[in-house]
Amino acid sequence: MKILHTADWHLGKRLDRFSRLEEQVLVMDELVEIADEQNVDLILIAGDLFDNFNPGVDAVQLFYKTLKRLSLNGKRPVIAISGNHDSPNLIDAPDPLARECGIILIGHPKAIITPFELEHFSISKSDEGYIELTLKSLDHPVRILHTPYANEIRLKQYFGEEKEAELNKVLAEHWQKNADEFCDEKGVNLLMTHLYMNKKGAPLLDEPEGEKPLRIGNADLIFSDSIPPQIQYTALGHLHRFQNIGTEEKPVVYSSSPLCYSFSEAGQTKYISIIEAEPAKTVQFKRIPIKNGKCLERKSFDCIEKTVEWLTENQDTFVELTLESETFLKADERKRLYQTHTGIVHLIPKVKNQELNENQLREINLNQDIQSLFGDYFKSKNGGQEANDELINLFNEILNPNL
Repeated sequence: MKILHTADWHLGKRLDRFSRLEEQVLVMDELVEIADEQNVDLILIAGDLFDNFNPGVDAVQLFYKTLKRLSLNGKRPVIAISGNHDSPNLIDAPDPLARECGIILIGHPKAIITPFELEHFSISKSDEGYIELTLKSLDHPVRILHTPYANEIRLKQYFGEEKEAELNKVLAEHWQKNADEFCDEKGVNLLMTHLYMNKKGAPLLDEPEGEKPLRIGNADLIFSDSIPPQIQYTALGHLHRFQNIGTEEKPVVYSSSPLCYSFSEAGQTKYISIIEAEPAKTVQFKRIPIKNGKCLERKSFDCIEKTVEWLTENQDTFVELTLESETFLKADERKRLYQTHTGIVHLIPKVKNQELNENQLREINLNQDIQSLFGDYFKSKNGGQEANDELINLFNEILNPNL
């Protein structure tokens, strides 16, 4: 069988003042096309479906329309769990209607999905944090251990008061219990979760800028050795870079977000994971790059002309721009940059450091006039750099607003 694993859609997310919805529409179209071209049997979406607890109408509509297209109107099961950006109640709410379209939405850890049957597949077994699917097109069942994200309050509710010390132990025991009871070698056995997971002893994996952290210190760090040996593939969400923290024989995969959502992701290629699996055999998986969506670039320049040249040649990007110069940017220079490129998200002016001797930074004379005081203060805070005429005029305008 073939399985498509994706995560971290963050529908409705913005980049500063810029909407990403138009790009998200294109990416969702591409995801559906890949699912159809690859003829996958099952879709897994591992959390952070939306970017916040109260997504806008456009984001919600895009989400449901995409799920319906992925499900082929009930022919192909789609399973989505909540992440740390999602409201679990919002994810759960449409489940009775969604399941009629072959879509299974899971908001809470230890959720029990009521078994049901459709024309092309059924949920044949269910327990806390576990479902078994029987597809008419396959001669074996698919078992899925599922653990959506839970905040600290919900973790204590589900896993007890000693959450910080016991979470790895309790999750390992919970997963192992389900695996021992349900996951024999006669079916395909999967785990899907939205947790901060890493290999024990490995360097900590970086969370992207703007991502809500899942841990305080290392309290909520889950180690991959908690995964039961019966599991053939683990589908993770949360980190936005594609990476396998498991082994080739037992992949534990962050499938990546479909778009670059912060400048810490600048230059990354985004992917969808396609898994080929059958009972009692090592899975094969490949990553398919996502082509749609604007690139994010962090660029530094030391002159306006070079900056304008690059901006002109790279229009279809979002840019964090650092411009280093001998003096501060003038208003007409800023205007020129923003007129050249409509995707400048951040413009960071940086004044070059100058070599100073002790005589250049004399003590400030508090008895001099206010303009001279401002000039000395500015130099003391900017490595001896003189305030330019534009800044002096602006200071005088503040001092004398009626002139």
